Amino acid sequence: MADLSININGLSLKNPVLTASGTFGYGTEFQDFIDLERLGGFIVKGTTLKHREGNPYPRMAETPAGMLNAVGLQNKGVDYFIEHIYPTIKDINSNILVNVSGSTISDYVATAEKINALDHIPAIELNISCPNVKEGGMAFGTSCVSAAEVVKEVRKVYKKHLMVKLSPNVTSIQEIALAVEGAGADSVSLINTLMGMAVNVKTRKPVLSTVTGGLSGPCVKPVALRMVWQVAKVVKIPVVGLGGISCANDAIEFLLAGASAIQIGTANFIDPTITIKVIDGINDYLDQNGFKSVKEIIGLI
Repeated sequence: MADLSININGLSLKNPVLTASGTFGYGTEFQDFIDLERLGGFIVKGTTLKHREGNPYPRMAETPAGMLNAVGLQNKGVDYFIEHIYPTIKDINSNILVNVSGSTISDYVATAEKINALDHIPAIELNISCPNVKEGGMAFGTSCVSAAEVVKEVRKVYKKHLMVKLSPNVTSIQEIALAVEGAGADSVSLINTLMGMAVNVKTRKPVLSTVTGGLSGPCVKPVALRMVWQVAKVVKIPVVGLGGISCANDAIEFLLAGASAIQIGTANFIDPTITIKVIDGINDYLDQNGFKSVKEIIGLI
């Protein structure tokens, strides 16, 4: 049995396997399938300051080797989370992270400040792929200036581990990563979904109500792996890799490319026990190849 524990800039994980926001609900939905306490951690679905209904249906579409989603951050708001969800999950012995989203910087700050007060939430994941309503709808994470600004302002009120989730829909993800590192991020997670679309040839209309949506699943893995490798080469903070991870070998590829931990997303929909299989698979790989600790394989490429 290898040592799977990892410390991401002060955040101690039993193992490097986390779940991706939006694919794991609030964790409790998976309790019938797995022991949540075996996970390195889980990231609850995107949480905003106010209640959001999300986008009109249809908002999901299957694609070859993946899926498109345009759910639009449907959630009941941070106050509902604090009052109703948090009490049901706070005693689970795993790292529970909240994915924080917003449409203005003040929204992000207010939400992060409320979550900062919760003793059993050791970290947040800042989703900067949200459209900035004050800047014409362009996502915060697509410009170094706006990405750094939102991180800097959240950093003032959020005192625990601040993970920032990066958008792949940019010219240089390395520049964005360096910008958020400079603004106070403790780690970066990447990639968020790639922008895509699907067309129904019978109706001659887009499949999604929003026309475009976020592409995830095995089809994005080569892009995600390349971006994780690029970012890990330039930042000093830990990198958390995600994008199309469907088995232990996929996860190991991300670790070798420089990720200190990984997140499993779309694969949870296909096999709700996949996280445990990946944890066990990483351990088997380390044992079979003579490694005593997962730390030994991080960034070997």
